[in-house]
Amino acid sequence: QVQLVESGGGLVQAGGSLRLSCAASVIMFTMGWYRQAPGKQRELVARIFSDGSTKYADSMKGRFTISRDNAKRTVYLQMNSLKPEDTAVYYCNGGGSWTVPGGSWGQGTQVTVSS
Repeated sequence: QVQLVESGGGLVQAGGSLRLSCAASVIMFTMGWYRQAPGKQRELVARIFSDGSTKYADSMKGRFTISRDNAKRTVYLQMNSLKPEDTAVYYCNGGGSWTVPGGSWGQGTQVTVSS
């Protein structure tokens, strides 16, 4: 199993910023971030391929940026202009395709945005 470990979550005020990191034991061609809020389904936040191409959920466009550092085997999610509705557990994901999540998941990191 590929091990993915998220970090960087925490409590921030609305309008603030936060950067999440995902350390991978093996960096994969396709990496991404998903999130799950209490009582809601897990949803795609962003995905990135090794060639730099990306995909974002509409609510994240212009606010979130996904990036990767293959040398450090790390994937990042820079979150700006955070809103209370961004509150969720954020999960790192590896493998899969644009439309189908891969089989490798991290344990998740909690992000809480206060009003």
